[in-house]
Amino acid sequence: MGNLREIVVVGYDHTALLDLAGPIEVFQAANYGEQRYQITVATLGGGPFTATAGVRVEAGADLLTLDRPIDTLLVVGGWGYGEAASDAVLTTNLRRLALRSRRVAGVCTGAVVLAGAGLLEGKKATTHWAFTGELENRGVEVEPDAIFVCDGQVATSAGVTAGIDLALAMVEQDHGPALARRIAQYLVVFLQRSGGQSQFSVHTRAKPVSDGSLRALLDDIHADPTREWTVPVMARKAMMSVRHFARVFSRSVGVSPAQYVERARVEAAADRLASSGDSLDLVARQSGFGSSETLRRAFLRVLGVSPGSYRARFRTTGVA
Repeated sequence: MGNLREIVVVGYDHTALLDLAGPIEVFQAANYGEQRYQITVATLGGGPFTATAGVRVEAGADLLTLDRPIDTLLVVGGWGYGEAASDAVLTTNLRRLALRSRRVAGVCTGAVVLAGAGLLEGKKATTHWAFTGELENRGVEVEPDAIFVCDGQVATSAGVTAGIDLALAMVEQDHGPALARRIAQYLVVFLQRSGGQSQFSVHTRAKPVSDGSLRALLDDIHADPTREWTVPVMARKAMMSVRHFARVFSRSVGVSPAQYVERARVEAAADRLASSGDSLDLVARQSGFGSSETLRRAFLRVLGVSPGSYRARFRTTGVA
């Protein structure tokens, strides 16, 4: 095999096609002019599998019999991740092959499959913003805003297209930034996108709340984020003392009352930025912020991007 680095991409039924194709395109693009990577798609049994929209993908190797040294073992995501994560034969072979690999990676919900195989124990990781809770429930230390996370020999990415970001990062690790930059330019993607994945999951993600008065309060905050939602006001609304309310809220919701109100206001502002041409000052007033500067600081704190950048990215495709 010479200096070729073998990338074994693990697929299974109901894989997300872009989870699979994105990283493969990055590694294949690295081969233009010089062979650097050998890409092998593998499945249990070595047979084909069904990806998005019924697309059938042929495999080039059987995970059951694969026993050669591997550079990178990459597990992709998709709606079949739950079954894959609980498949004892698959997870056993992933653990076996991880020992023969220089590094292990998971794209999107592929991180949940890695967790199911015990390969994220003691590691920081990320996954698609809608599934970070599933990783946390498996005892993984999750970085929910990260586009990708590299922790030692294990790397994980956020959802879908973030697999391209992760693959570019791995190419940079292997061959330097110049090659990664050329590939990004060829694929017409950013070498490093600004902001984290929270800008794609702007809607407030709070833990399910069982307390009826707290649930009603949260609904009221979202219904009218412009109100003066101080802790005493919220405590009275929830029919609790201020001290008891602050303690119960943080424990039940997962953030402080002030943080929750700020996130709800950012959510309201993001919706207006994406759906209207209103000035930043007007958007700020409509969503409960006193000024456009307060709005800007909140966006940077919560989403990692400015209001203007958010509007530019999410208001239109620019087709007009």
